[in-house]
Amino acid sequence: MGDFFVDPVRPVDRALITHGHADHARSGHAHVMATDDTLAIMALRYGEDFAGATQTAVLGERMEIGGVGVTFHPAGHVLGSAQIAVEQAGTRIVVSGDYKRQADPTCLPFEPIACDIFITEATFGLPVFRHPPAEEEVARLLKSVRQFPERAHLVGAYALGKAQRMIRLLRDAGYEEPIYIHGALAKLCDFYQQKGIDLGPLEPATVDRANKEGFAGAIVVGPPSAFADRWARRFPDPVSAFASGWMRIRQRAKQRGVELPLIVSDHSDWDELTATIHETGAGEVWVTHGREEALVRWCEIEGIKARPLHLVGYEDEGD
Repeated sequence: MGDFFVDPVRPVDRALITHGHADHARSGHAHVMATDDTLAIMALRYGEDFAGATQTAVLGERMEIGGVGVTFHPAGHVLGSAQIAVEQAGTRIVVSGDYKRQADPTCLPFEPIACDIFITEATFGLPVFRHPPAEEEVARLLKSVRQFPERAHLVGAYALGKAQRMIRLLRDAGYEEPIYIHGALAKLCDFYQQKGIDLGPLEPATVDRANKEGFAGAIVVGPPSAFADRWARRFPDPVSAFASGWMRIRQRAKQRGVELPLIVSDHSDWDELTATIHETGAGEVWVTHGREEALVRWCEIEGIKARPLHLVGYEDEGD
């Protein structure tokens, strides 16, 4: 029944997509159903012909697919992200996709959905992962900018979601100067602005050799991959920062050569994962793409039936 797949890793006839990150949203499906924002993001990333046909899912609006009820609900991960509730014969299964519980000015907040089976991500499904308020991490960044006015601060942030969230958090903290962005962020930042998310003045981070020192004291945001190549060496004595939940692990920051680790994640931490499971009231939990075994064990201790799915093909693009 239903005859559809959620976030399939290979082309299928009918795909339901939770959000626009590349490990969940792939091109080549015959039919794609997703929120309007996710469909637009997929078109930006893959081209207008990323699927044979598309259908917009309206949040909270129940649809029937092959005799199965399907409803999309906000996931709080990135703009357009959704959980997908699937219901038949009185049983409701909710597929979380990626989600977070911290407030995010760039997307709708997560909405707990009562269900019988909750399929949850577990990217940060270990007790060591407890994310501080993102505002505190942004305050640390701004303090460093004040302390080192002669240096550029290069902030590594994933192109979809994290980059725009960091920029908006900087604006909310009172930073009004132009923020310089890598070219890989331009289309998505423009899209967020078109959706009414004010990112303030943005400038391309192109460096004129004669004006290299013009970036002294500036904040530059780019995808993490750009910071490993020659592009990053164009800036004056840069402070390397990286916004990610993985920055909780000092060795990860050291391996990446990160001088200023910023623990800002678009995924739930351990406390949020466990609290969310309780909020859904699910009697059974399936755990996927992340630290699965610890969360399964926690469920068992809590008297909740649980099992790991051991899915492959999902990375941490939006961590």
